[in-house]
Amino acid sequence: MVLVEEGRERVQKILARAGVASRRAVEKLIEQGRVTCNGNTVVLGDRALADVDVLSVDGIRVENTPGLEYYALNKPAGVITTSRDPQGRVTVLDLLGEKDGGSGRLFAVGRLDKQSTGLILLTNDGFLANRLMHPSFKVGREYRVEVEPVPAAGDLALLRKGVPLEDGITAKARVSLVGKSGGRGLVAMTLHTGKKRQIRRSFEYLGYRVLSLSRLRVGSLGLGSLRPGEYRRLDPGEVRELYRQTGL
Repeated sequence: MVLVEEGRERVQKILARAGVASRRAVEKLIEQGRVTCNGNTVVLGDRALADVDVLSVDGIRVENTPGLEYYALNKPAGVITTSRDPQGRVTVLDLLGEKDGGSGRLFAVGRLDKQSTGLILLTNDGFLANRLMHPSFKVGREYRVEVEPVPAAGDLALLRKGVPLEDGITAKARVSLVGKSGGRGLVAMTLHTGKKRQIRRSFEYLGYRVLSLSRLRVGSLGLGSLRPGEYRRLDPGEVRELYRQTGL
């Protein structure tokens, strides 16, 4: 007779509760050998302690904390994306107020510098956050950049191919000129991975002045009608689609 240790649950139940996928979808992940428990490959029927054992999918650890939350925020200029600021500057979590409850459990997925604006995804789901930011999943992040003067075609081509910055050549990107007026150009850019302040540094390297920089989209998630400083909770369908885009 096999004794089941008190408190242990089937791995697919734990991962489904953590928001990885439906129980049936998690079972498929297990069958594909993509789930581990404490470094060992899980098979159907295996059990684990949710608060003790380390469960991972595709090598990324799953946080087994219940109550996962997801918010889309339109970050205004002048707000920083760190969770806490020792200098007392306004952070994206300050804009959520009581939603974070001062616990710091929410964090921003990726960053925008202080003067940049646009979409920030805030969550306590570290598993999804890691997958969204990992370059292997190629989740696009779409930006609009206003620069001066209007970029030349050759410089746009270099932005697509890769700009040689001091910390390496930037990855390939989708880049197009979508508007121009009064000696200024509006450029659409989509990155799948990026270096710190890559867009600003790339344009500066090419001799352009960045007037404004805004992120419009992360994968399937867009700003929608959110005004600067506004936020909203993601619905379950939006969360499922973000997971789907990372291969789950």
